[in-house]
Amino acid sequence: MHTRDGSVRTRANGPREAAHPVVASRASTQQLRAVRKFIHIDMDAFYASVEQRDDPSLRGRPVVVAWRGARSVVCAASYEARTYGVRSAMPAVRAERLCPDAVFVPPDFARYKAVSQQVRAIMLRHTDLVEPLSLDEAYLDVTEPKSALPSATAIARSIRAEIREETALTASAGVAPAKFLAKIASDWRKPDGLFVIRPHEVQAFLEPLPVARIHGVGKVMDGKLAALGIRTVGELRAFDVHALEARFGRYGRRLSELARGIDHGEVRPDRPTQSISSEDTFADDVPLAATEPMIRALAARTWAATRRTERIGRTVVLKLKTREFRILTRSRTPETPPQSADELVAIALALREQVALPPATLYRLVGVGLANFCDPDDTPTQPALFA
Repeated sequence: MHTRDGSVRTRANGPREAAHPVVASRASTQQLRAVRKFIHIDMDAFYASVEQRDDPSLRGRPVVVAWRGARSVVCAASYEARTYGVRSAMPAVRAERLCPDAVFVPPDFARYKAVSQQVRAIMLRHTDLVEPLSLDEAYLDVTEPKSALPSATAIARSIRAEIREETALTASAGVAPAKFLAKIASDWRKPDGLFVIRPHEVQAFLEPLPVARIHGVGKVMDGKLAALGIRTVGELRAFDVHALEARFGRYGRRLSELARGIDHGEVRPDRPTQSISSEDTFADDVPLAATEPMIRALAARTWAATRRTERIGRTVVLKLKTREFRILTRSRTPETPPQSADELVAIALALREQVALPPATLYRLVGVGLANFCDPDDTPTQPALFA
C-alpha cells in the first residue's frame, strides 16, 4: 500500500517485565496440554527509533517522521514527541503546532524495511511460525519452538535481548495462550517491556478491561455496546450470547467468545494476499471531477502490484478523503474480476459516480484497491460471447 501513514503506540514508563498478579485456578492436565503459546512482538516507536539510532543528535529529542508541508501526515513520532500529543496519521501541520521544537525527518522506508528484515530473522531462529502484521510487529506461535528455551516467556525475553543487541533498538512483547491476548499484552508495559498472561489468569485479566480493548471494537461498536449497558469485558461476558447474536449477527457471538478468552486464530506465516491498494494525497484539495488523473495513475500502480501474486482480486475499492478528513469508500464485485488496468480504471471511475456529496466538496486524498482475493481455481471465468 502506497501511504505515508505509520503506526505508533502510547507511552508507558520504563522497561519492565511482569505477569498479571492473579490467583491461580486448577486446570486439568488435558487442558494444559491443549494450550497454545503465542507471542506478539511490537517494536517501540519503530521509524522514529531507527532515526534516533542512526543520528545521535536526535536522541532524547522530539522526532516526527513526516514530510513537511500542509499535505503531509505523521508516519511516526518518538516518545518524546508523544508527550506533546503528537500521534501517527495526524496532519504534520498540527504536529508542528503541538510541538514547535519537533525535529521533522522525512521517512526512509527502504531503511526501515531492512531493519525489519533483521528483526524477522531473529524471530525465525525460534520458530518458523511467524506472521508479520507490518514492518514493526508480528505474531509468533512458539508452542513447539525451534530453540531449546524452556518457556514462551523465556523465548520472548531472548528475542527482545537479541533485538537490542543486534539492532540497538527495543521491542515490547506480550505472551498469552491466544493471539488477541498476546497483542493486548504487548501494549501493557510499553516501551521496552514484557507482559505475560498465563492460561489460568485470562478471565481475571479480561474482566475489568474496557470493552474497546477487544479487537474490532471501534468507536461505533463501542457506542452500540454502551447503549446495551456494556462497558467492560466482564459485562460483555455476562451478556446473553443469543441477544448479542440477534443484534450483531455472527460478530455478536465472536464478541462473546473473545470476552471469554476464546480465540481460535492461528499464526499464518504465509498468509495469502487479501488486498492490494495504492493511495496518494493531492498537492491541493480538488473537486471530485478533478480526481480522474490520479485515479488512473493509482489504478495502474495497483494493477502492476497485483501481477506479483498468483491470486486474483475480485472487488474493486475506491477510497476518498475529504478536506475535512471524512473518509468514504465505495466498492463493487463484478461478475468477473478485472482483466486489465483499463478495466480497473473503468470500475473505479464508475464507483466515483456513486459519491453523492455536494459538488462543492473538496478532496485531499484518493486511493484505488483490489480486495477479496481468491485463488485462480476459485475465480469465475469470463462467459463466452457466443456460446
